[in-house]
Amino acid sequence: MRTNGVAGSIEALRRKLRALATMAEDAGATASERANAETLKKRLEQRLRAAGEPAGDWTDNAFRLGRWAKELRKPASPAAAHGDWTDSAHKLGKAVRRGYKKWLSG
Repeated sequence: MRTNGVAGSIEALRRKLRALATMAEDAGATASERANAETLKKRLEQRLRAAGEPAGDWTDNAFRLGRWAKELRKPASPAAAHGDWTDSAHKLGKAVRRGYKKWLSG
């Protein structure tokens, strides 16, 4: 079970590394923030190199399977259809209805 903890910490290091890289490239960050992000980035890269590659045994597959199952449990919301011709038709129909009502009442 200790291997899963190592895999989790490596994933956490990679997430932190991505966040630091984003911070270092941020145009709104101050010079000291960029410098701090660069030094932390170098430390994390060093820790990742020291951790080495995953073991490649059954624990890696179990970890990935667990992550996949966790994603499956999340409800899938249907994607909104933007840019579909029915959106334009609906807007046009509403505009015509408003205009027709105005014409009838006036």
